[in-house]
Amino acid sequence: MANITQKAVYIPSARLLDPTTQRDEMGSLFITAEGVIAPVPETLPAADELIIIDRPGLTITPGLCDVHVHFREPGLTEAEDIASGSAAAANGGFTRVVTMPNTSPATDSPALLQMILSKQTDVTIYPSACCTASRAGESCADLDQLAAAGASCFTDDGAMVAKPEVMREVMTRARTLGKVVMDHAVRPDIQKGGVIRDCPVAHQFDLPIFPAEAEIEAVRDDINRCRETGCAVHIQHLSCAGSVALIREAQKEGLPVTAEVTPHHLALAAEDIPGDDGNWRMNPPLGTREDVKALREGLLDGTLTLFATDHAPHTRASKSRGFGMAPFGIIGLETAVGVSWDVMVRNNQMSPLMWAKYWITNPNRLIGLTPPTLAIGQPAELAILALDDEWTVDPDAFASKSADTPWAGATLRGKAIATYRNTTLRFAQ
Repeated sequence: MANITQKAVYIPSARLLDPTTQRDEMGSLFITAEGVIAPVPETLPAADELIIIDRPGLTITPGLCDVHVHFREPGLTEAEDIASGSAAAANGGFTRVVTMPNTSPATDSPALLQMILSKQTDVTIYPSACCTASRAGESCADLDQLAAAGASCFTDDGAMVAKPEVMREVMTRARTLGKVVMDHAVRPDIQKGGVIRDCPVAHQFDLPIFPAEAEIEAVRDDINRCRETGCAVHIQHLSCAGSVALIREAQKEGLPVTAEVTPHHLALAAEDIPGDDGNWRMNPPLGTREDVKALREGLLDGTLTLFATDHAPHTRASKSRGFGMAPFGIIGLETAVGVSWDVMVRNNQMSPLMWAKYWITNPNRLIGLTPPTLAIGQPAELAILALDDEWTVDPDAFASKSADTPWAGATLRGKAIATYRNTTLRFAQ
């Protein structure tokens, strides 16, 4: 179905789930043709001026926000570009995303930020910018110019800023600018070429081990830099129980340290890897079952406070070369709702409002945005979800150009069916 613009929208019955107002109840929702949430009028607009969405089992939330996506533009646009990545995000229920700067060339200039910001897409993009010049880790980028050009945050994602003196300067300057620093917390000197945690598949195919300490010690380093500078630091794609413990202690100390968890690190363990399949290779790699348990517990007790997909598209050819040769990363935008709701709400007793908070409130606040809400009088920016719908994952039907998902052929329960933003209703395609 084509996008529908500037018509009133009426949903007579749905679960309304809004973490900003703590609302979780059945109700109706009406959006004016001007895109504002309003009370349901006594007389509805004429049929040709109104869209009615009336089906059982709907949940409406404010639009989801993903602070960790790769759209590969400029650079590897055969794997993804801004248009296809944005369509994938909207299909997944997202209305806002933060793109990562490990593009080619790296997003370390105002001109590249402005190019990304100029794109009119299915979601609102808040691009991050590099911490270091050319993302090389050797010297601090011009953070003042990048912030002025629209950078939402700073990160060298895909690589850690390993030199303490460089990271210290980055964080000192970012604090002055009021920007969070996100870090891909993996120490390369400890990783040493490792690609997989210790598990049966690692031994079966003689794959180099990626030790948990590579992440744990990097998290420790980031916490130390946070303590020295007072800068807010956000750890990307957490995967280890030891890392959760360090972040919990840092927060008890009052340090501004946060961390995200991906749906794949919550749902899958290294022991689940089925064989020599590059679609299961990611950085950091899947942890042990004890790591998965610790990540879930960290979310439930509030140590870890947001979800993010780390949507990382690659060409099908590159991912077909087997686990040892494939690039790191999997896509996740179009499976995020089903996987995260099933793991955390359906199977681990997370409250629906907490789930919504971790996809909406906390990601927005991390980068200084006001979260959208379902409150009367507010601009409508929302996701329409069918959380009980079962569907089979078919990467060929995705909006993403890529197919690198470990869920290909799996049956998931829960998905987005539409988003609404900027007076436009967009159905998942």
